[in-house]
Amino acid sequence: MTNTPPIFDCKTPDDVKKAVKEHNINFIQFWFVDVMGTIKNFQVMPQELEEAFEEGMGFDGSSIEGFSRIHESDMVAFPDPTTFQLISWRPTEYPVARMFCDIKTPEGLPYEGDSRYVLKRILNKAAEQGLSYYVGPELEFFLFANSQEPKTLDVGGYFDAPPLDLANPIRRDIILALNNMGIEVEYSHHEVAPSQHEIDLRYQEALKMADISVTYRVLVKEIARKHGVYATFMPKPLFGANGSGMHVHQSLFRGNVNAFYDPEGEYGLSQMGRSYIAGLLKHAREYTAVTNQWVNSYKRLVPGYEAPVYIAWAKRNRSALARVPMYKPGKEAATRVELRSPDPACNPYLCFAVTLAAGLKGIEQNYELPAPVEADIYDMHHEERMTHGIHNLPGSLYEAIEEMASSTMLKEALGDHIFDKFIENKRIEWHNYRIQVTDYELNKYLPLL
Repeated sequence: MTNTPPIFDCKTPDDVKKAVKEHNINFIQFWFVDVMGTIKNFQVMPQELEEAFEEGMGFDGSSIEGFSRIHESDMVAFPDPTTFQLISWRPTEYPVARMFCDIKTPEGLPYEGDSRYVLKRILNKAAEQGLSYYVGPELEFFLFANSQEPKTLDVGGYFDAPPLDLANPIRRDIILALNNMGIEVEYSHHEVAPSQHEIDLRYQEALKMADISVTYRVLVKEIARKHGVYATFMPKPLFGANGSGMHVHQSLFRGNVNAFYDPEGEYGLSQMGRSYIAGLLKHAREYTAVTNQWVNSYKRLVPGYEAPVYIAWAKRNRSALARVPMYKPGKEAATRVELRSPDPACNPYLCFAVTLAAGLKGIEQNYELPAPVEADIYDMHHEERMTHGIHNLPGSLYEAIEEMASSTMLKEALGDHIFDKFIENKRIEWHNYRIQVTDYELNKYLPLL
């Protein structure tokens, strides 16, 4: 029988110090992300914890993407004791823990380039109205033989079982490792494309879920590596197959009451719920650069591969951008909207922040929700879509960045620093991409022109 590692419920620095001592934890990793959502970390010894909690741990922010300029580079990381957990893929005989950090200036002020702070700020805005924001993302991923080429491991499809699905042991170990860090999993399965998988996480308050999403991506890669394979959250690694999405189920609660539900409301939605969804639709083109932040993201957002392309909502129609899933009778608390456009390679803190900001803007301005579109939008002609008022999501990173750059809502939500740094980074990425000469061009044009 193997020993199950402890799951901690720390609330204070003293709780953390006690856990470290009792479980003989050797190192504590301090985690945070850069503006693109890439995880960064450094580790401290147990004897450094006292100072870390009281004064923070300084580091050079000028080397972190989207952080400081060289002449204002000093940053301070303050660990959040509520995020303390053992790292479940590390050897148990040399236990290592992690905590997420809030980044501050040397003056002790929240650093405006900290993605976690951006989400906290939007959550506080909702809290001022008595609202809590919950999300449940579905992060899909591929398993390949290595990181050099997208060589699939199986030919399985949606919900296939072994022998078509050859990754059951890998998903099992991922789920056990998640559970050992206190992360609840609802279910897992093989997805539509070969070697594509999905593990659905139980919904949580948005800040906790953003931390969990970052942990999930690291954990999936580490468990895959232990099995001698490579896991990727790249949105579209295979030509002619479905890409990987991160459908984000989201809802607002007032206390224990789901603020989206109203049995007397149109579609079973409250006025708040309808206006929130209307906000997601109205501002979709503006926030797409954040929810789909890579050049490759737009290879997924094309018709025919189950990814949303058109801005509409529905109750059953999965070709729409947003969907309100049906709930079982007596489960009205499950009323939520599923935003289907984000992909799992985004920065989850910024993704959750901008979608909440869009929904809150809809509530503040009392946006009117258009009628749902239950017909298959992919089958509609352009004129028919225009009749229904259905517009497209941006078709490229360039188009998405231009939409973002003109958005006052996005600038307000992200703050000037991250707004400007994000756009600057993405414009460089687009420039570097557009000057490439691809195999497609060589194969098609070199023999012809």
